[in-house]
Amino acid sequence: MNDRSRTTSQPAATIPPDDPQRKLTLARPDEDKKLPHISVAGDTYTILVSGADTAGRYCLIDMHVPPGGGPPPHRHDFEEMFTILEGEIEVTFRGAKSVGRAGETVNIPANAPHFFKNASDRPARLLCLCSPAGQEEFFRLIGDRVESRTAPPPKLSEAERAERMAKADALAPKYRTEILRP
Repeated sequence: MNDRSRTTSQPAATIPPDDPQRKLTLARPDEDKKLPHISVAGDTYTILVSGADTAGRYCLIDMHVPPGGGPPPHRHDFEEMFTILEGEIEVTFRGAKSVGRAGETVNIPANAPHFFKNASDRPARLLCLCSPAGQEEFFRLIGDRVESRTAPPPKLSEAERAERMAKADALAPKYRTEILRP
């Protein structure tokens, strides 16, 4: 039996009643001025659906990754999945490189070391789903707000970049993340 044929179904249980306190979330990343657009490591991340919207089950982030962009090597104890909407990214997973292109999905299992880079000459757009939620809060705390989904990052001095990295290093354990350095 291969991994794809296994199911994770649980024994039959009663489905809880609807919670009318929870509201529908409809994200319009190019129209909704209230959505947070956050510059992190030169990329722009728009939080479409937060843990507050999903009772902590997951978050969904629209990622605009310019040529050369992408996060540093890291790992975390939650699942992360990328669906590439535009462009392509080079994913390094446990040291092995793969290329993901528009229309493809990449799943990163919890705890595995990985990173990605836009090695092409045009921007890439990804949807990133993290389960459970929390990564979006980490991004809010370490990044800088920008005006739109495709806004360039702010011009930071060397000292400001070092400050952002120190903040990320300090907050990473709280958000179940380890930034990997050689």
